[in-house]
Amino acid sequence: MFNKFPKTRPRLPSEIEAIYLTYYKSNREGQTSASSLAQKMESWLHNQVAKDLADEQGMSKATLELGAGTLNQLQYEPVVGHYDIVEPFKGLYINSSRLERVRNVYSDISNIPEKYRYDRITSIATLEHVCNLPEVIARCGLLLSKNGVVRASIPSEGTFLWAMGWRLTTGIEFKLKYGLDYGLVMRHEHVNSAYEIEAVLNFFFEKVECKVFGISKAISLYRFYTCSRPIIEECQKYVSQKSI
Repeated sequence: MFNKFPKTRPRLPSEIEAIYLTYYKSNREGQTSASSLAQKMESWLHNQVAKDLADEQGMSKATLELGAGTLNQLQYEPVVGHYDIVEPFKGLYINSSRLERVRNVYSDISNIPEKYRYDRITSIATLEHVCNLPEVIARCGLLLSKNGVVRASIPSEGTFLWAMGWRLTTGIEFKLKYGLDYGLVMRHEHVNSAYEIEAVLNFFFEKVECKVFGISKAISLYRFYTCSRPIIEECQKYVSQKSI
């Protein structure tokens, strides 16, 4: 399966590319009716990731968030421990009032010093976007502290229910507003299916647990994964191969 990676992201048509950054930021901030509804639904993703801090009140945990975007996860998390982020698009977070809570900002996970260790590595609706997913997950395994955990929430990309969900909400809104096909945006953004993400997590971690927002993995809108006990040998081997 790893022969598919790194993937090449499909290019956007010029008419979508022209509005893409403005649309993406407004979508992430819930500025449209469909995106506002989506954000209410997506609160499940954010709450699942932050639940460990609520359950263990007062514990200081060093956190690394992958794909922090507009820093909207910070509204769900109490101020405990160091908080670092990986986010390549500076325009998404630079004017955020929450930026003062962030210790370090990295444009790529490979830029994080090897000496750093995190008690929790989090991501919210990010892993489906990552073209070099196995490398990112392998690096997560190497950056975790002894009892550290990866806490990742994702859409159930590749399932019928998920496809119907965005087509009947954001897809319709995008078509009415711009006269363009939102499916092209989704193909550009979501390069990985939920099945592929789970397979990669299972390869690099001994213990992977999944919770769904729905009936089952196949009939769900979202999934939440906790991953612990990284297989260090596999993580090191994969990262070293990609560094050659």
